[in-house]
Amino acid sequence: MPLRVLFTTIAASFLVLVLAGLLLMQQARNSIVETKRNASITEASGIHTFMANQLRLPESRSIAVYEQLNSLAEQAQEQSGQYKVIIEGPAGAILSGGITWESVPESLQSRVNGSDDMFATPTEVLFADPTLPPEPGWAVGTNLVDSSGERFPVYYIFPMTNEVATLKSLQRAVISTGLALLGALTAIAYLVTVQVVRPVRKASQTAQRLAAGNLEERMRVRGTDDIASLAVSMNDMAEDLAERIRELESLSLVQRRFVGDVSHELRTPMTTIRMGADVLYEARDEFEPQSRRTVELMSTQIDRFDSLLADLLEISRFDAGAAVLSLDEVDLVSLVESEVEAQHSFAQKQGIELRIHHDGPATAQMDSRRIRRILRNLLTNAIEHGEGRPIEVTVASDAHAVAVAVRDRGVGFQASESGLVFGRFWRADPSRNRVVGGTGLGLAIALEDARLHKGWLTAWGRPGRGAQFRLTIPRDPGHPLISSPLPVIPTDVESRRRT
Repeated sequence: MPLRVLFTTIAASFLVLVLAGLLLMQQARNSIVETKRNASITEASGIHTFMANQLRLPESRSIAVYEQLNSLAEQAQEQSGQYKVIIEGPAGAILSGGITWESVPESLQSRVNGSDDMFATPTEVLFADPTLPPEPGWAVGTNLVDSSGERFPVYYIFPMTNEVATLKSLQRAVISTGLALLGALTAIAYLVTVQVVRPVRKASQTAQRLAAGNLEERMRVRGTDDIASLAVSMNDMAEDLAERIRELESLSLVQRRFVGDVSHELRTPMTTIRMGADVLYEARDEFEPQSRRTVELMSTQIDRFDSLLADLLEISRFDAGAAVLSLDEVDLVSLVESEVEAQHSFAQKQGIELRIHHDGPATAQMDSRRIRRILRNLLTNAIEHGEGRPIEVTVASDAHAVAVAVRDRGVGFQASESGLVFGRFWRADPSRNRVVGGTGLGLAIALEDARLHKGWLTAWGRPGRGAQFRLTIPRDPGHPLISSPLPVIPTDVESRRRT
């Protein structure tokens, strides 16, 4: 912001100063030129009257006309060195001061030849000496009339040597003054910008600290200006934010404690219910068909309720930050093969073939219990939504990470739902009946387990084209993940897209 303000100030000031300088120079030039014109006409009128009177004197009749004119030109030149005289005599032009005949504009010559009035026009004074540069000036022309009535055009040339020097000095003064003003305006803009930006920058830093969790951060209030009002507003906002966060933390703590306490307290009656249900389930063959079916349904739902209580307890541990890892050097391929074997009978019931692909051992530091739970959730989810089609389980590794991808070709889900699938109790199609009868917390727990390993759990899916879930964990939890050995998008989809 300071750089933008300084740049804008310098550019705008430079433009204004240039325009002001041009206007000042234009007005000064016009004034000097007009003053020189009036002075030239006045001085030319005086010398012309003198020359005309000298030409009419009786004693001048005995002198040759050319000699008289030449003498008048010399006398006029001697009276003042500010102008030059050119007289168009009968035998040729009489020139004074080393100027050339081309110093008289042709337009002035034509006007003088046809009138007895005095005319003035700007001209360029040219010198006979080629080393002298041309100068701007004024040419004043009229006619001399002798005692016999003969007319002789005469031109008074007034070089603007002093005026040009004055304009150059004024131009240098304008440029130096403009540069000084530009530097002063830049310094003023910088000081003003610093005074404005510094409080805004402090407000930004305070907001960043508040966003980072330092809710005790406050701005210092000085004066009663707009910056002080901003500081008061920021402090009030920080107070309200801290109060709301404390309320939410208290509410969240109560909620987590409630979920954990309820889940824990339900374990005891649930154990008793399960014991009774197990007795009834063992004796189900002695019941009538309708009662036997009721006992079987009750046993199934009790199993589901028991799983729900276990998941709720696990979620409460994640929310409370009490979940910890028990790390060992484990081969991910062995865990995948073990879990695939455990899910083999369930997959056969659904008519689904489980296929494993790997390139050898993929060892890493991991909590095998939690990784098994992630694999179990991913496999059961794929079997439930696989629509009887084969499921591909791929394991890969590189120097920094190991990964496993579970690819099904079932119902899939919308691309916009790839982040929602890990939500608690979220279902892509609520009307669809569950085959496994899960609790709705499996993928949410799997995501938390992956994060606990400093890993990634991502999902890809398209309606009717299936889904792929990819788990990536670092070989060493102390080194953050940079990439995964397996792509997010299934290789068959990516290859089809390229072709």
